[in-house]
Amino acid sequence: MTETVAVRCPACRREHRYTAPAYPCACGAPVAPRLDRDGSPTPVSHRVWQDEWVTVRCGSCGRPGEWPHPEVGCACGVVLRVAVVEGRGGTGDEEAAADGTPPTGSAGTGRTAAVGRGETSAREMAPAGGGRQPTAAARPPFRSVTIRTALDAVTATALYLRWLGYRGVRRADQRPPSGIGLAARGVVAQVDPAVRPAGLRDVECLWLTAMTESADGLYFSLAGYTDDARARADALGVPLFVLDLTGTPRPVNAPAEALAATGSAKRAP
Repeated sequence: MTETVAVRCPACRREHRYTAPAYPCACGAPVAPRLDRDGSPTPVSHRVWQDEWVTVRCGSCGRPGEWPHPEVGCACGVVLRVAVVEGRGGTGDEEAAADGTPPTGSAGTGRTAAVGRGETSAREMAPAGGGRQPTAAARPPFRSVTIRTALDAVTATALYLRWLGYRGVRRADQRPPSGIGLAARGVVAQVDPAVRPAGLRDVECLWLTAMTESADGLYFSLAGYTDDARARADALGVPLFVLDLTGTPRPVNAPAEALAATGSAKRAP
């Protein structure tokens, strides 16, 4: 089971029981960050992209990856970053050794606990070898993080892009006119956490950006799309996804449905 610790808010002194989320490694084993029981939570006053990630080593295969840093939202409004032991992680019922190497006999044990967890790291954690990821037939079903904040929407999108087969997901160099941009090899994606539906201009700007990058352009919106935005996306072949609060992107046009069904491997040149 994943680890649970008590987290006390330094602002209002409320105590929360926090369970570390588990994410699937590329080898298929679930990986959860090791929580520091002696550490103190840190209030998040402002966000820096590099601080949103923690390095965790898979206890089964020993592969290191970067995962969203555990956080707790307190009822008083303070967001708390939970202390972790960076570089160490568990795999449900097993834990990494103190030096970060996998426990004896953990690799190749035929675990199935991670089946159904279709994603790996939200940042670069690609398996060895070139090219893109396997087709949809080889991918487990996608599971993501619950969306409570704009950062959760970005994390869910990054995980989904990695599940589709895009490698090296990172913050995009160019900031989009609205929302947050993500990029990876062969793709640029726009995450729009606004309460208004994405409009025609939003879709056209993404398409132009993708054209200049010679990449796929994917749009992820929490509030959906206007009719003219959907019509233009269909004409331009831009995949549109809606993020529900479970963190699962839902395709809303034919290009998105095709991408979700085949993964990016089918779209490789």
